[in-house]
Amino acid sequence: LEFRRVLFRSETDIAITEIGGTVGDIESLPFLEAIRQIPLEVGRENCMFIHLTLVPYLKAAGELKTKPTQHSVGILRQIGIQPDILVCRTERALDVSDREKIALFCNVPLDCVIEERDKDFSIYEVPLSLQSNRIDELVLKRFGLQAGPADLDGWHDILHRLRNPEHEVSIALVGKYAEHRDAYKSIYEALDHGGIAHKTQVRVQPIKSEDIEREGAERLLAGFDGLIVPGGFGERGIEGKVEAISFARERGLPFLGICLGMQCAVIDVARNRAGLAGAHSTEFAKNTPHPVICLMDEQQGVVDKGGTMRLGAQPCVLTEGTKSATAYGAARISERHRHRYEFNHKYRAQLEQAGLVIAGTSPDGSLVEIVELADHPWFVAVQFHPEFKSKPTAAHPLFAGLVAAAVERHAGSAWVTEA
Repeated sequence: LEFRRVLFRSETDIAITEIGGTVGDIESLPFLEAIRQIPLEVGRENCMFIHLTLVPYLKAAGELKTKPTQHSVGILRQIGIQPDILVCRTERALDVSDREKIALFCNVPLDCVIEERDKDFSIYEVPLSLQSNRIDELVLKRFGLQAGPADLDGWHDILHRLRNPEHEVSIALVGKYAEHRDAYKSIYEALDHGGIAHKTQVRVQPIKSEDIEREGAERLLAGFDGLIVPGGFGERGIEGKVEAISFARERGLPFLGICLGMQCAVIDVARNRAGLAGAHSTEFAKNTPHPVICLMDEQQGVVDKGGTMRLGAQPCVLTEGTKSATAYGAARISERHRHRYEFNHKYRAQLEQAGLVIAGTSPDGSLVEIVELADHPWFVAVQFHPEFKSKPTAAHPLFAGLVAAAVERHAGSAWVTEA
């Protein structure tokens, strides 16, 4: 139950923690048991349970069904958790009788049954909807806190920017799992955040990297304003990613590579600018003559997978004058990692001579975290996952930078195709 102790290592007076998953799933049980114990440690008056639940609409019956909510709350109560507020996600409005039934059978006051209807326009309407249903007042009342009027001007501004964009760009997402939108959910959201920052409608087109291999980058990527190549595992579709990055490099197409996308960018530069024929990652080609991406030293001989990877927040020192340093506006950053393979330092000098810029490293300089091309409008690739730190109110600098470069390209800035 280390998780329970981690929850309260915050320096703030109030900690808000989301427990994902579905009540009743075996995977959720350790987390639910952890939060069940919290009120015993901090006092029930100092803890509040808010339960998000589904109230489905059955078209054939023409009515909303509250039974799933009753069962969900019933399971929580069996293990010792009594929700204080129920946020009811629904397609249709809850009438008074629905709310009364939920309140009665879930043992929750009527005013603590909050309707949250699905939003037609944007998920970022949800905070305004919750506030209009007085959830903020209920939380303040529960803890005996005093506060002035809610200030949601920032959220109103976000929705205004989304509804009234000044620009529109199209960005291709070339990935191994492009057919599954949720596989790259954080990427899509971070691109939206970049669009909000620049008052831009960002249209993202997922493209399978295997399709690039079959049909060619020229056919599938022509006409886009930007390219993003996200992470992944396994050999399938790797050459399609490399080809897509090569296309972006040659055509001046704004590009952002993430994790495996960064490693594929290094492979492309090694093969096509440094003259290292057959350059590859030892993850996919163990006998490559030029292992520009290889297993980290501490990973050599590791048999168990999963938590033995390089995980979590890691510091990074940025190189002054690079696009990344300009975007971040800082000399030192911290970003989240999830990988085993790294840039091979043995090839650093050759790749730098070929034009690759090492824009960020670990503090001791042993690990390359960011690479760029100086002679390109926006060619940035990172070993970490910046999408996890992006917010609608504060777009991640690299996603904002990609969108800005895409806007400039869409506006018609000239670029000479690389020879």
